[in-house]
Amino acid sequence: MKVVRQAGAILLAALLTSRGLFAQDSAAVVTASPADQVKVLLRPTEIRYVQQESVLLPLTAKIKGLYVNAWAFGSSKLWQLVRLADETEVNAFVVDVKDDTGCMLYPSSVPTAEQIGANRCVRAKDARARLDTLAAHDIYPIARIVVAKDPLLAERKAAWSVKDRATGALWRDRINIAWVDAYNDSVWIYAAQLAQEAAAMGFREVQFDYVRFPDEPRERMATAIFPAHRSGQTQREAVREHVALLKDRLRPFGVPVTFDIFGLTASVTTGDLGIGQVWEDFVSVADVVLPMVYPSHYYRGAFGYAWPNGQPYHIVRSALTDALKRSDPLPGSAEIRPFLQAFTLGRRLPRYTPFEIREQIRAAEDLGITSWVLWNPRSVYQRGSLRPKHGVEPAAGQTVSSRGGR
Repeated sequence: MKVVRQAGAILLAALLTSRGLFAQDSAAVVTASPADQVKVLLRPTEIRYVQQESVLLPLTAKIKGLYVNAWAFGSSKLWQLVRLADETEVNAFVVDVKDDTGCMLYPSSVPTAEQIGANRCVRAKDARARLDTLAAHDIYPIARIVVAKDPLLAERKAAWSVKDRATGALWRDRINIAWVDAYNDSVWIYAAQLAQEAAAMGFREVQFDYVRFPDEPRERMATAIFPAHRSGQTQREAVREHVALLKDRLRPFGVPVTFDIFGLTASVTTGDLGIGQVWEDFVSVADVVLPMVYPSHYYRGAFGYAWPNGQPYHIVRSALTDALKRSDPLPGSAEIRPFLQAFTLGRRLPRYTPFEIREQIRAAEDLGITSWVLWNPRSVYQRGSLRPKHGVEPAAGQTVSSRGGR
């Protein structure tokens, strides 16, 4: 019960946090739309044939994806998202296998997951059957695995965690979340083991997030001790080494290995943003990189715009132009598949309507980038932001919500 209570507290904290340098509006309450009450018509299928139909799945350069949090995947909301994919250009879901609470999507057989209680807060015990449904609807399933922001692992494996310089206890970020030590090989091996398991289950691609050190102010980081840090080793070196480790561990499984990184990584030409991320280190190893080019996350004056959040087309185009220029000199560099903003950040204007979302997609496509994923931490998507499939016109203003069962 203690572990369950801890997991609940961790989840509540995670709902109030973001993936990056700024907070996202992930805590707002969403009322289910009438569309949420409509059952999706599932296509009949012979399950034993589902996993063999890889020819029907999109190539990595043709992904039109949605982020689907674990709660959405494990609840009836999944059927609404499947219906949305059936009726629009969407052909892929990025699903949390391990999110930034440390909890698992399904009961894992990985020993570390069992030891720390990650199986006591699973979201979808029937995940395999739900994956079969995605396959039946020609939806490409991508397993998202958070690496360094894992408070459950930090609490239960203190030897793998960042320590407070003054007290020797667990170090915590500004919202009281414990982090694991990104210098520690065991942290990355655990992520690799989970990814191997996800690939064996039927996920066709693995995507690693939080492949970095905490993005905290310098004075806050000065209070942290990383026990696995070797003398002279930099954060960049640690991230680069372990990104290669992940790619190597997944090689026998034949699935694309992809990484979520800060959008600024493509534009900053000196340093590693203080988190260990350098563009070239990822694109020289990964199959796909996913820069998070959310306009709301760019500072005032970025690319010459006083109000980046109000310029979705120009910010995304400028950021991806930098990304393409950085990758161009590198033969065999990774594909670029941006994460685009499908949320409104707090009270910041403008509200992100289908227009702002489509403008970001247009910016990517104008540069020849044909693959993208929409990110909304609540997995709530506006139907009007997506092109219809087979001439089926979306109802104006409809959304698909993921909230439920919390």
